[in-house]
Amino acid sequence: MSTRKARRTVVTGIGVVAPSGTTTESFWKRTHEGMSVLDRVTREGCEHLPLRVAGEVRGFDPVDLIEERYLVQTDRFTHFAMAAADLALDDARIGRADYEGDPFAVGVVTAAGSGGGEFGQRELQRLWGQGSNYVGPYQSIAWFYAASTGQISIRGGFKGPCAVVASDEAGGLDALAHAARSIRGGTDAVVVGAAEAPLAPYSVVCQLGYEDLSVCDDPARAYRPFTADACGFVPAEGGAMLVVEEEAAANRRGARVRAELAGHSATFTGASRWEESREGLARAISGALREAGCAPEEIDVVFADALGVPSADRAEALAIADALGGHGKRVPVTAPKTGIGRAYCGAPMLDAAAAVLAMENGLIPPTPNVVDVCHEIDVVTGRARPAELRTALVLSRGLMGSNAAIVLRRPTATHA
Repeated sequence: MSTRKARRTVVTGIGVVAPSGTTTESFWKRTHEGMSVLDRVTREGCEHLPLRVAGEVRGFDPVDLIEERYLVQTDRFTHFAMAAADLALDDARIGRADYEGDPFAVGVVTAAGSGGGEFGQRELQRLWGQGSNYVGPYQSIAWFYAASTGQISIRGGFKGPCAVVASDEAGGLDALAHAARSIRGGTDAVVVGAAEAPLAPYSVVCQLGYEDLSVCDDPARAYRPFTADACGFVPAEGGAMLVVEEEAAANRRGARVRAELAGHSATFTGASRWEESREGLARAISGALREAGCAPEEIDVVFADALGVPSADRAEALAIADALGGHGKRVPVTAPKTGIGRAYCGAPMLDAAAAVLAMENGLIPPTPNVVDVCHEIDVVTGRARPAELRTALVLSRGLMGSNAAIVLRRPTATHA
């Protein structure tokens, strides 16, 4: 048996591009204030479609943030990912001097559920409207799920283990687990996360096949999980990228350790089988707790998946109770995504970022637009709740049946 000391994975950088803010600071301010930015869809070409409400990223100009040579070959979802990665790297204070001696020490992992719909639609319109000579060469890569991983790696000069996770919305959490495995395997740092841009007309038409999509036209009522009025979820753009590092490597360079990635587990229960997701999600929670060496009563807050479908909400509430026992009815539960929408793979990454910020600030953000909870869980509503937070549980499920849970811990004084 190996006596090698386990390599712990810690978060040292956070970068966010979301409907509620294109910096981590603006995102957290609106999150803990419980502000909802859901509004009517304004994207060109979507005016006649049944989807009326979404979480759009506004005030984001990639021209100001990304070099032209990368802009012309990438879609909006990769623009979000590259911008968030820059913010995370700046936050972690990682520069080329930190890895130029060994560029293979830094890897990149992203998750994606929809790919580059806007870029792909534009090029296909050119194909059918003007002919093949008018289709750009980057059509072959810009729409692809792996585009963000590849472009972040190339742009940053990162030559360590790179991957893309395509496992439904829960892929955001699975990407974190993949990064942690790379750290345990010897990589010093990984840029990891997910960003999505599902509001191009072609992408919206594809989503209209989801019976769980909310087509309510009232932004205040379109996405209300855990209530009797729940009528589905509202989609959103954006996401978050984190820098995770091996703890000793982070300490050697004097990095600020913001949280520990302590445990993860994933299961699969099948598309839209929400009643069955109760057992699958409960098993994922129990597995994450086991890997983290964490007792159920140690969980101080749960960031819920919060789909907004009555059967799915009921299954999640019961899964929390099944996995956490009596503590499941007492632990505070929050779903800040009800104020910004559900950004598919980007959604659990935004929740993970919010969980780290919540632990740092001792505040549980509220669940916007949710008032009358009809399940036996303590959903935080109205305003932020002050609390001593040491351990957070983040949950995610995908429309195709994936379930994932991750445990984050606040660093101790010796790690801060």
